[in-house]
Parts: sequence; structure tokens; C-alpha cells
Amino acid sequence: MLVVQKYGGSSVANPHRIRRVARRVVEMHRQGHQVVVVVSAMGDTTDELIELVKEITNDPPKREMDMLLSTGEQVSIALLAMAIKSLGEEVISLTGPQVGIKTDSIHSKAKIIDIDPARLQQELNQDKIVVVAGFQGINKENDITTLGRGGSDTTAVALAASMRADLCEIYTDVDGVYTTDPRMVPEARKLDAITYDEMLELAHLGAQVLHPRAVECAKLYNIPIHVRSSFNHNLGTIVKEVNDMEKDMVVTGVAYDLNVTKIGIFDVPDKPGIAYKIFNALAEENVNVDMIIQSAMRNQVNSISFTVSQSDLKQALNVVETIKDQIGYKGYTHDQDVAKVSIVGAGMVSNPGVAAMMFQALADENINIEMITTSDIKVSCIIKKELAEKAVKALHDKFGLAETGCSAQCS
Repeated sequence: MLVVQKYGGSSVANPHRIRRVARRVVEMHRQGHQVVVVVSAMGDTTDELIELVKEITNDPPKREMDMLLSTGEQVSIALLAMAIKSLGEEVISLTGPQVGIKTDSIHSKAKIIDIDPARLQQELNQDKIVVVAGFQGINKENDITTLGRGGSDTTAVALAASMRADLCEIYTDVDGVYTTDPRMVPEARKLDAITYDEMLELAHLGAQVLHPRAVECAKLYNIPIHVRSSFNHNLGTIVKEVNDMEKDMVVTGVAYDLNVTKIGIFDVPDKPGIAYKIFNALAEENVNVDMIIQSAMRNQVNSISFTVSQSDLKQALNVVETIKDQIGYKGYTHDQDVAKVSIVGAGMVSNPGVAAMMFQALADENINIEMITTSDIKVSCIIKKELAEKAVKALHDKFGLAETGCSAQCS
């Protein structure tokens, strides 16, 4: 059996934890399995490198940022390989480029476009454990690229897909996927299983357990993911196709995202093509837009509000300022003091009244809703940031997620 394992930064944060991971990897290999291990940078290494950059410049070139940040994983794979070797197993560490991960050229947010598994297969055929640097690849110019935050998850799932692995395990510092953040709500309950679509929504909405692109890749290639803790041997949460599961819960989880900024453009001319011009300009600068609301037209103008991540705020405002004359709007504003709270559940599609229950829970806590967006399996609201914790607790309680979850009869 071919197994791909991924260990996050907290799992390899120090030499003691690296040795513990090494023992776990060796245990799997000695059971007769081929093992590929994807590793993140140690602990807070990436954050420390970013802080180091701030002491040099406020506007670093993205290519050089990728060159710098990719070094974190190179340290951790070498140390883990040494630890595995000390236990008597044959092992080799490889960077993303060495393992054949090819990406586009969007630095800091690169997407994997192809994987050539020849080198990886060659090493596995020699009965070696292969330790791979997550989060990185190489573009057509032979420049190192990084996949963005959480990119090691994507590396692991993409490798599992390219190698047709039998199992992909994502090891982290929690026991699995919970109904909400257990650090905020101690009553949060670990889920035994969750659908790809639910996990994808939770990941996009702020849950930190899995990277959204990793879930997208797993869904595309139908690769089950086992999310579990590297600090114990407990079973975690299986992320898999909905057809394999009985969905009797309307709401599966509550997510929140504090990394949100709301931008409002007011007195926008109400005519065809305006929205396209605004959001195409943002897309050309690789700014990811989340929620979008357009107000009703009055006096031939309206207002358009949308949200972006705080890391994209500076670039988004530059774009908005640049297109002012082209669009003909009168002004814009932004608010960083907001958060997004969301409910997610595959059962919502066939059960009316779930959104109303969410709004009631927020109203009971005197929490005002600034923006709303919905899909078949999620409802998201923008609220004031200082009320996020109160909102999450209220929603978790409203839908009974500490017990068995909101059943199909909750509405």
C-alpha cells in the first residue's frame, strides 16, 4: 500500500517532535507500506521569515519572497530525513522542484499544473521513505514558487493523486475536524466523517484544518483524506464523497474568519458592464473576492460592497483607486473591523428555514448583520469582529452541535 502523510508545522516544531514523527513514519514503513511524507516548515518559521523581511523592506518582490519562504521546508525535510535514517531506514529528502511539482508563475499563490512522479517512483522502488517539502514547486522559468498558506496540504493531496496512493493522511495538532473551533467553544464535537463539499466550504470560510485547494483536489480525484493528530494514535475525521455517507444533519459545523476586510464603492453608475470592469480588474491583480452585494438602484446609481482577505487589502484598494475614472464612481471606503461567521451542512439544501434560524440566533444576541451570502450548503454573514466569538457560540448552541447536530427536523 502507498501512503502519503503530511505533517504540519506544529508537528515538527522542535527536535523532540521531529523524532516523534520519524518514529511514526518508520512504524508505517515497517508494516510493509511505501511511504511519502510531506512536511511543512518548523513551527513559526514562516512567520519569523516574514517578520525578518519587514525589517528590510515594506514592499518585497514576490519572487524573492518565494525564494526565502521556501527555505523553511528545506530545513524540516532534511532534519526529518536525518531522524528517520538514525532509526535505520533508508530515506531521501526532496524539494518540490526535485520531486517534479510544476506550477504556474503566480508567486506566493502558485497553482500546481503538473507533477512528474518519475523521481519519486524511482526512490520508492528502492524501498526508501521519501520526505518531500510541501508548499513549493517550480515554474516554467525554473523559479521556485510557493502555493500560499496551507499549501503543504495541497502538495500532499496532489502527490497522492499523481501516484494513485491508497491513503492520504493529514496530521495536525488537533484530533480531526470539529463542529467549530474547540479553542473558542469547548463543547465542540469531533466529526467522524464529513463530505468533500462541506469540508471545502468550511476551509474557505476560515476553518484552519485543511487548505481549500487540497479538498478540491481530493474531491476531483476521489481521494479520501484522514485528518488526525500527530500527538496521539486516535482515529480522526474522514473526508470523503457524500454518496458514501448518511447525511441526517442539516448543519454540520460553524466557521469563522477574522482575516476579512469589507470594501464599499458608492454612487456607481447603474449600467451594463460596470461590475465586470471592477471585478475583472481585481482578478487581473490576483485579488480573491469573496462576498459581493449590489444595492438597489436609485437615481441611476447604486453601491457595490465586497470582501477580500486582509492580506489582499492594499492591492485591492490600489485597483479600486486606479479604475475610478474608468468606472465613474464617487467614492469608496473599507472596514477591517469585521468578521465572517458561517454555518455549513449538506442537509441544508432540502430543509427550508435554516437561514432564518441563523438570523434569529444572531438577533437574540443583538448582533447586526452587515452582509449575507448563501449557497446550497452554507450561509455566511459579515458582522463586527468583536462579536465573532459570541456569534459562533450562539450558532453552535442554536443548532445543537455539541450533542448530535441539527437533524432534518430542526426547521
